[in-house]
Amino acid sequence: MTGYAVLPVGESALLVDGLASTDVLPLYDALRRSPGVIDLVPAESTLLVVFDPAVVSRAAAAAVVNEAWRVRRVAAAAVIGDDVVIPVRYDGPDLAVAAALLETGIDELVEQHTTLTFTAAFLGFVPGFAYLAADGDPLTLPRRDTPRTAVPAGSVALGGRYCGIYPRESPGGWHLIGSTDATLWDEHRDQPALLAPGTRVRFRRA
Repeated sequence: MTGYAVLPVGESALLVDGLASTDVLPLYDALRRSPGVIDLVPAESTLLVVFDPAVVSRAAAAAVVNEAWRVRRVAAAAVIGDDVVIPVRYDGPDLAVAAALLETGIDELVEQHTTLTFTAAFLGFVPGFAYLAADGDPLTLPRRDTPRTAVPAGSVALGGRYCGIYPRESPGGWHLIGSTDATLWDEHRDQPALLAPGTRVRFRRA
């Protein structure tokens, strides 16, 4: 029993499906240096593995996945790259609502948010938007009943089990607890996304 399924995607990719959320990043990390693997796209319970068919066949790529699963780290999340510290102004319009839903005070919520270490589990929604998870999911909130049609760039938000930062103005249904001037996406940087899968993130009060 492997705990996942390996499904073909086109001529040069495999989808590893049915993963536990805590297994995605360890498997991602184990595959990053595998021969023939040219791209990896993690999500909440899947990992897309793109391989070079001139280097590795589909069958061999599946074997690479299985070997990576065997040797993956058992830690809850792989730590990949440097930590990132993001300054936040805790001025979000939903801060009081979020605190009430979590049955805590505003100051206590801010203290917890600045004490936790988050890990970028995967990216999606818009370029540069990282889904940030903390061990134990202590700040889990339902999404807003009515999404906003426009959330300002730099908004720091909580939704489901994740924290996120909106890289640009976009619709959104998460609770806005603060804002930051950090640039999450810049096409002129060598690495446009400030946060990559596996990056550890900490917040501090601006």
